[in-house]
Amino acid sequence: MRDTIDPDFASYVDARQGRWLRTATLVYGDRTRAEVQLLHAFSRLALVWERQDDPDVFVQRLLYQPALSRRRRLKAVPTDDTTLTALAALSAVQRTVFVLLYYEELTEFEIADLLSLSQPAVHGHGQTALSRFRSELGLGDWRNPAAQR
Repeated sequence: MRDTIDPDFASYVDARQGRWLRTATLVYGDRTRAEVQLLHAFSRLALVWERQDDPDVFVQRLLYQPALSRRRRLKAVPTDDTTLTALAALSAVQRTVFVLLYYEELTEFEIADLLSLSQPAVHGHGQTALSRFRSELGLGDWRNPAAQR
């Protein structure tokens, strides 16, 4: 076991932890759960840091794939934050795809690779999530201009 931390690894973690913690909090709906998942991902990365070609993909897979579990449905907790309430209405897969598409601005292909889904599945989940999210916010179905305010 090493006594020191690789300075490159420490810089990597410092540069990315804030952004990924915010994203993971939206995906999991719980900051504590997001912190645990991010710590787990960084801990696993530390073990293979020297051999890892693409540490971003490695961490993102460990961070977001567990969120896809059907048991990870968010509980609608009373909040004044309409965004969190709307996210809580989405399924785990829809919420994860939605956050990665519109918050992280990843492509459907990148998300498909990260989550081990097909690109058409990501596209479908993204479209459904956007529609449900807008509906929860009271904005109507984006596919039907007559339904919008």
